Amino acid sequence: MATFPLELVAPEKILFSGEIVSVIIPSASGEMQVMAGHAPVIALLQPGIISIDQGGGTSRRLFVRGGLAEVRPDQMAILADHAVPVEELNASALAAEIASAEKTLAAAKTDEQRRNASTMLAQLTRLRDSGLH
Repeated sequence: MATFPLELVAPEKILFSGEIVSVIIPSASGEMQVMAGHAPVIALLQPGIISIDQGGGTSRRLFVRGGLAEVRPDQMAILADHAVPVEELNASALAAEIASAEKTLAAAKTDEQRRNASTMLAQLTRLRDSGLH
């Protein structure tokens, strides 16, 4: 299967850089899978899980609060507002993320802010309830 390079960057650090088979991202218009040769697109990310398939049974999952993904036929870059590997979301870290999302939702002043905060809270709650952390 064809591979292509992906770089996932958050303000704190580069979280992933390497060759992948595919990636599923939580775009603003729904989940989107990208593979080698994908048509060029820029997608706004909503809060959710990024699933990276490195091939050979190796995969990574990261929670992202939002950001931007730039897809080209031969490479992809994800600029995340904030991202953390799912395996690093222990119970206390996940509780802190949920508390932050609840505060953001309570402080939201526009419909868009409420929608984004509500989506983030729902994703985090689903993650907590599924036991994936």
